[in-house]
Amino acid sequence: MTGWDNALERLRTGNFGAAVFDMDGTIMDSMGFWNHIDEVFLARRGIETVPEDYLLAIAHLGAEETALYTKERFGLDETPEEMMREWFGDAVHYYTYDAQLKPGAYEYLKKLHGAGVKMALATASSEELYVPALKRCGVYELFSAFATVSECERKKGFPDIYLLACERMGAEPTECVVFEDIFVAVKGAKDGGFFTVGVSDPSSKRDSELIRQTADLYIDGFGIFI
Repeated sequence: MTGWDNALERLRTGNFGAAVFDMDGTIMDSMGFWNHIDEVFLARRGIETVPEDYLLAIAHLGAEETALYTKERFGLDETPEEMMREWFGDAVHYYTYDAQLKPGAYEYLKKLHGAGVKMALATASSEELYVPALKRCGVYELFSAFATVSECERKKGFPDIYLLACERMGAEPTECVVFEDIFVAVKGAKDGGFFTVGVSDPSSKRDSELIRQTADLYIDGFGIFI
């Protein structure tokens, strides 16, 4: 059996101590919403086409960092606070009523929970977004810890958020698997000594080869583990 096969079998059976999951683009099929909200927001300001590198640049940022970057990038007059209020109202509605898990994510999370694997969420989304979404999708109670980018000095290009999630689970990085969908996040987790699983998502297609080369495993979806 190859090393890849061994890793796949461990992930299928839950033969590891803990797991940290990103939310948007990893377990939740929600990146399309953020692309759409960016399109609507910029279109209101006369910018009809959203640059692809803009979407990649903000994928791992928190709300305030995104607002500051957007204001500077497009020379907007609004304050970051005004921009965030506009985004946030639309986002709360979407996560409360519409956001859905990716195919197989519910079954895999339940499987790991049943196998006794501790699980944490590490996300750039705020509590007002991830709590109602995860509760409506029936998986909130499966997580024993939560960590957000806003709680860390450095963003997801560094291991800080994954280390914080591990600390809150009472787990060690060496026993923990990190699931992420963007390259900088996979690299940040890898630099922290975590076993990493890259999860394919249309929003990160441009960097799929980099993710594949960096992650310990790269998957098209969670069905492979069920």
